[in-house]
Amino acid sequence: MGTTTTLEEAARRELSGFGGELIGPGDAGYDEARSVYNAMIDRRPGLIARCTSTADVAAAIGFAREHGVLLAVRGGGHNGGGLGICDDGVVIDLSPMREIHVDAAAHTVRAAGGCTWREVDAATHEVGQATPCGIIGTTGVGGLTLGGGIGNISRKHGLTIDSLLEAEMVLADGSVVTANEHTHSDLHWAIRGGGGNFGVVTSFLFRTHPVSTVVAGPTFWSLEDAPAVMRHYREFLPAAPRELNGWFAFLTVPPVDMFPAELHGRKVCGVVWTHTLPDRAAADMAPMLEVATPLLHGAGEMPFTGIQGVFDPLYQKGLQWYWRADFVRDLPDAAIERHVEFAHTLPSGHSTMHMYPIDGAVHDVGETDTPFSYRDVTWAEVIVGVDPDPANAEPITRWTKDYFDATHPYSAGGAYVNFMMDEGQERVRATYRGNYDRLARIKAAYDSDNLFRVNQNIQPAG
Repeated sequence: MGTTTTLEEAARRELSGFGGELIGPGDAGYDEARSVYNAMIDRRPGLIARCTSTADVAAAIGFAREHGVLLAVRGGGHNGGGLGICDDGVVIDLSPMREIHVDAAAHTVRAAGGCTWREVDAATHEVGQATPCGIIGTTGVGGLTLGGGIGNISRKHGLTIDSLLEAEMVLADGSVVTANEHTHSDLHWAIRGGGGNFGVVTSFLFRTHPVSTVVAGPTFWSLEDAPAVMRHYREFLPAAPRELNGWFAFLTVPPVDMFPAELHGRKVCGVVWTHTLPDRAAADMAPMLEVATPLLHGAGEMPFTGIQGVFDPLYQKGLQWYWRADFVRDLPDAAIERHVEFAHTLPSGHSTMHMYPIDGAVHDVGETDTPFSYRDVTWAEVIVGVDPDPANAEPITRWTKDYFDATHPYSAGGAYVNFMMDEGQERVRATYRGNYDRLARIKAAYDSDNLFRVNQNIQPAG
């Protein structure tokens, strides 16, 4: 490529058979095409390749490799650190690839790499089934899965990767492979938690589980009751039946019709429930409701798709986000004290702290069975400073970092990669622990030049 030739111009010349859309800085839709979920991320790629097929993906990979530029891969665009976009390089945008096929008899669903979980949930719900996934329906299937996949039914059905049977992938050399337990089994192991380090997944095949009507929704308590609620919660939930999932949160009650007006804008602690057996839900939740009088108990029967999409209107694309995360084994009183301290200083209506349970079925899988090694902890904690106004980026970032610094000493180490910003190799290694070296060897076998490095990067061995 000549010094005066842009990536966009080179791509239009060299990718004549490309079936999707090539978008460059000179195109009218460029700014919209480069925007991602976290508006704190503002990067300007030289080319966005919206792919409609596996062949398009292979062509875009080959183009980036031949020109020696950064390559980012984007599905839903939700990555907290903005790792689905890069400056100056090529972005592979999978969003046009949205095919979904449910095989109710086989209890499987196949989803293309650009699908969102809202779409997959809707398709599987039609046959009374579901695959474990996250809590925001607009999240991309690819990014959530490759990082592990924590959500509302993890205690009963495990992580998303525990239901990943197979993946079609395009590798760094442009070849297309199928990774499952029989073919490219090393790759199949690596992508179940190892992130986007090994290639571009164009199709996922998941196992589904019988999930249809659930009892779900929040219980809110006063912040004054938070110490007692957290102390009870830390013992109650790990001992609860696996059908009951409940993630803990500090939040500001949003001003929406589903909540009483007198609670709007009030800082509270809460648990967001999902119980997969409606007839047992009330009895199983009851001990938590006796700890202190709730301000609201809003759990009720709904389709599983209802709880999966309930937060989508609140957390729409375009907000400012800053993330910090940890794995947590237990909650000593000293940690609870620090949590409550920062709950009282939530810096905006969207800012929050969540603790997602990852016990139950998650613990049935060994720490070396997948790259997701923290199979011995109880929660994945995430602290997020969130606000619609860019002028508030600094205070929400400062609050998040201070909160993290205060509670990190009580953590188990490492963090869920989907909750991490770009935090460096030490944090990546701490997250994969004893699995890192195996990942590095597989990385060297499939991507020795580290073409796929705009991610929580695994450095190739050797």
